[in-house]
Amino acid sequence: MIEPDTKNWTWVLERRCPECGFDVSAVARSDLADLVRANAAAWQAFGADGGVVPGSCDRQVWSSLEYAAHVRDVYSKFSGRLDLMLTQDDPLFENWDQDETAIADRYNEQLPEVVVTDLLAAATNLALSIDAIGESQWYRGGQRSDGSQFTVESLLRYLIHDAVHHLWDVSGSDPAR
Repeated sequence: MIEPDTKNWTWVLERRCPECGFDVSAVARSDLADLVRANAAAWQAFGADGGVVPGSCDRQVWSSLEYAAHVRDVYSKFSGRLDLMLTQDDPLFENWDQDETAIADRYNEQLPEVVVTDLLAAATNLALSIDAIGESQWYRGGQRSDGSQFTVESLLRYLIHDAVHHLWDVSGSDPAR
């Protein structure tokens, strides 16, 4: 059984990730949408090369297919959170148990080509939303159910680290670094 990750990863907003090497604090805000697009393109290439595959039942980490499905859902979930932050004052985000979702949605049984196609669509949708953010909207707030506070900017920085980190998990590289 895969042990759930219970770390609070918000520290990546302040310093380079020692695992994947990505430093989101060094990213220009104006580059966030392009980083989402670049990450989705890298997942497309990785999937086209046969890299997105299910794993065996007896393992300690997610398969590349599960990671791709998770990143797809991260893009969708954060698109919804971004919309909440832009339309409501200081919304509280619904709790999302990523490990429970992976099991309930049977990530490891989904079709790799569908997952990768849907990942690209979700990333494209999010990138277009990021492109449309007005200057005064970057500072709007929202909070996770665990009390972690975000601005639109910090939420999107947190998001891109997640996507970059997971591509690094399965491929060892990402063009965003």
